[in-house]
Amino acid sequence: MSAMGNCYDNACADSFLHSFKVEAIHGDRFSEREEMRQTVFEYIEVDYN
Repeated sequence: MSAMGNCYDNACADSFLHSFKVEAIHGDRFSEREEMRQTVFEYIEVDYN
């Protein structure tokens, strides 16, 4: 990582989390934890990858 206070340190993680929130789970309500896990798995393995 670079020097302290560099805004680009977390750019990759922030980009992924933004895409994940907007494309996969925005506005969804999950009734069960397994349903949420399946949605996260499908997004990461199918759509994002």
